[in-house]
Amino acid sequence: MNPPGNEGHVFYRNPTKHYPTAVRGEGIYIFDSEGKRYLDGSGGAVVVSIGHNVPEIKQAMLDQASAIAFAHGSQFTSKPAEDLAAKLSRLAPPGLERVYYLSGGSEAIETAVKMARQYQVDRGRPAKYKIISRWTSYHGNTLGALALGGHTGRRQYYQPLIQHTPHIAPAYCYRCPYKLTPEKCGLECAEELEQMILYEGPDSVSGFLAEPVVGATAGALVPHPGYFERIREICDRYDVLLMVDEVMTGLGRTGKSFAMEHWGVSPDMIVCAKGLAGGYSPIFCVITREEVHQTIKEGTGHFIHGHTYSQNPLSCSIALAVLDYIETHDLVRRSAARGEYLLRRLESLYKHPIVGDVRGLGLFAGVEMVQDRSSRRPFDPALKLAQHMSNRAFQNGLIIYPGSGGADGIHGDHLLIAPPFIISEEEIDELVSLLDASIAETTEELGL
Repeated sequence: MNPPGNEGHVFYRNPTKHYPTAVRGEGIYIFDSEGKRYLDGSGGAVVVSIGHNVPEIKQAMLDQASAIAFAHGSQFTSKPAEDLAAKLSRLAPPGLERVYYLSGGSEAIETAVKMARQYQVDRGRPAKYKIISRWTSYHGNTLGALALGGHTGRRQYYQPLIQHTPHIAPAYCYRCPYKLTPEKCGLECAEELEQMILYEGPDSVSGFLAEPVVGATAGALVPHPGYFERIREICDRYDVLLMVDEVMTGLGRTGKSFAMEHWGVSPDMIVCAKGLAGGYSPIFCVITREEVHQTIKEGTGHFIHGHTYSQNPLSCSIALAVLDYIETHDLVRRSAARGEYLLRRLESLYKHPIVGDVRGLGLFAGVEMVQDRSSRRPFDPALKLAQHMSNRAFQNGLIIYPGSGGADGIHGDHLLIAPPFIISEEEIDELVSLLDASIAETTEELGL
């Protein structure tokens, strides 16, 4: 039976849920068919970076569609594809100069894995094929990406179909896997990478994949200072590619063009980004070093891989317009400044006993809930606390991104907050006020 209001033929992600009909977006707000206004406090799924209904982006869409909307990447290139790649290479950390386009995040992650594999084969190291990743991570929902992710709840239903891949502990200071405080941290979670490489055999390990700031599975986990510098050293020592998932963090979300800039570390590959086209078109990419491109060019002669909408000129044109808009309006710097204000305001939520931790970087923040602050004991997952809070916030006109399983893959509840970069301090006050009320109402409703 279809839920009321959604009768029809769409196979919804949650067939038991009623979805309001979105009819209009304006700035940081979405309006439904009943006229209700929602503050987009998570940019959808950390996608909307410059806001809804920006005239310059609409014009770029029309201009490109009036010229040519599709040309297959195996047959043509286009000026938007060339110009966007040039801009991305300028924005990326030093050494990353080649851009391979995709139309989805999981697709981009698996492209990076295949690119790394072909690079190793073409350079004469065919035994190197393993990709090490981390627990409490998310890299996509296709089977290959799911194998690399480290979230038990997302993996368990499909476990028989998932290939085994090695995982190490996350950089999760609030729930340090080594039971250390930040003052006593010796970057043990980074050192675990070296142990895993040695355990698996350095000659078999192709790459290490990680999110700079963990998003969906734990809510804006910022690593301890020095973490990625040490990871880079270990990768270099054992001839392992450092592959970074900036699908959520890329293009300004953390207050830098790419989050890895916060630590001055240049990876070998970057996967980006939900924010690349700001929600106006599906486009993702892998940015890699020239060495990887040149090795494949001189080896096999072509990358044995491809997707129908790779290099799509319409999507590339839209993404280029979004990046131009970000640059013109200095939105990366604004993301950094507004992010500091957002974190300060979110700290007011500590008045709720169930709020255990508030953290983040730029306009990428997380709020983790616990039963008891001293022990940091999570709630029973059967309670579905984060989802209840998200639903209550939605009823109150606030969109936030709920998550669970951060503590151990099953237990743990958090909320991810990632509004568009254009948000004002007054609108941040509105966001936090709505979230404050939603937490209070949920706490009372559930008797917590």
